[in-house]
Amino acid sequence: MLKYILFACASIVFSNCSTDTQAKQKPKETTFIPTPQTPVIHPLENTIKDRFDTPNGYKRTDEKSNSFALFLRNLPLKPDGEKVTYYDGEKKLDDDVYIAVVNLPIGKKDLHQCADAVMRLRMDYLYDQERFDEIHFNFTNGFQVDYSEYMKGKRMVVSGNKTYWKSSKSPSNTSQDFTKYKELIYMYAGTLSLSRELKSISISDIKIGDIFIQGGSPGHAIIVVDMAVNNANEKVFMLAQSYMPAQEIQVLINPMYPEMSPWFAIKGSDYLHTPEWNFDWEDLKTF
Repeated sequence: MLKYILFACASIVFSNCSTDTQAKQKPKETTFIPTPQTPVIHPLENTIKDRFDTPNGYKRTDEKSNSFALFLRNLPLKPDGEKVTYYDGEKKLDDDVYIAVVNLPIGKKDLHQCADAVMRLRMDYLYDQERFDEIHFNFTNGFQVDYSEYMKGKRMVVSGNKTYWKSSKSPSNTSQDFTKYKELIYMYAGTLSLSRELKSISISDIKIGDIFIQGGSPGHAIIVVDMAVNNANEKVFMLAQSYMPAQEIQVLINPMYPEMSPWFAIKGSDYLHTPEWNFDWEDLKTF
């Protein structure tokens, strides 16, 4: 499904994620195969942390209370075996893509795609923390959209070469307001704008909340939602994504090394192979 991008004087159609052939290409050859014990899965548990044990020899990283990392690690999950639901109610039946479904509503519009899911998780976290002044993302034309302005009753106006705020409603900060603000971001932001906002980091510094992202058309983005380390300080991590058409967030399987799924490792490959997209390690960015 196509999404809209604002430019200074016009709107054009833009694809945020893609179903092109890159997504399903075969993994490259590797010289090392990680062999940690298959992690135990607890199907009756309903958070990432509680449902998935770490591989043998690894333990979860210590994270600060009220951190974005703990927010992601404790994302609620639908019952084991549930299928991803698209915005129109249809089901995503690809068993070779995901192992669990995040239990968060996505609405009935074709908006909540890959970069949107990443931005949504960040916005939900900041909203829960009442850090409203930190909630902002840029449209693709570079216009910064602050939720603090939206709370004042201002709404976005596009006129000719100008994009600006205009006071049109009474100040408010309801859950309905926040949902409408998020939909505005989903509509006019995407992988291209998000990749410009994020800061590149080394793969050795990867942490929960970081994003693998390739901005453009096509483009894709996935987020690190959990992490564990062993005594050698080798990291494994868990990934989540949305895709197109708009769909619920899903915890990804590891297609290259299913014996350690849903955990991924850095060691053993020159790039990151996920079920629907391949990333270079240099594609890692952070807020």
